[in-house]
Amino acid sequence: MPADARVTRSSFHDLTPLSVPRPMSVLPTRKWTDDQWERIQLGYRSADMDEKWDVFTEDNVVFLHRSWTGFEIFEAAFVPAEGGGWAIAGAMVESDPERYGGTSDMRNALTLELVLSAIVLGEDATELRTRLVEPTTPTSSSNDALPGVVLHSVLGLRSGT
Repeated sequence: MPADARVTRSSFHDLTPLSVPRPMSVLPTRKWTDDQWERIQLGYRSADMDEKWDVFTEDNVVFLHRSWTGFEIFEAAFVPAEGGGWAIAGAMVESDPERYGGTSDMRNALTLELVLSAIVLGEDATELRTRLVEPTTPTSSSNDALPGVVLHSVLGLRSGT
């Protein structure tokens, strides 16, 4: 598929909508430029099983599905931002623990923004990556996952981790 071809719902088979949607109480505060919004609207289709996300838009709503299962994890409504650009006005997250193990409102917001930034836009997103793994950075008394494992779980192998 050419890089500028739009990914749509019909580009995929076996997509499953949110089963237990929950409004996100914390949203990314980023303002996306008009050019970035145009790129987000093109969507993203995972190339193989090492990639974790499929993304498409309908109207001004962005749908983020896990590539292996087809489960929808996030749904974000974009609106024109004051002063130009685009912002997320509201979002939903899957709350069924069998489908998504989101751990906190802040982590869900970080994951949503990181997928859009690193996967769809192809940005380095170093600050977001760091913020995502901060709660899992091991200490001498911690059994938490290593940061690289967390990033791989969220973003996949081709995400620059």
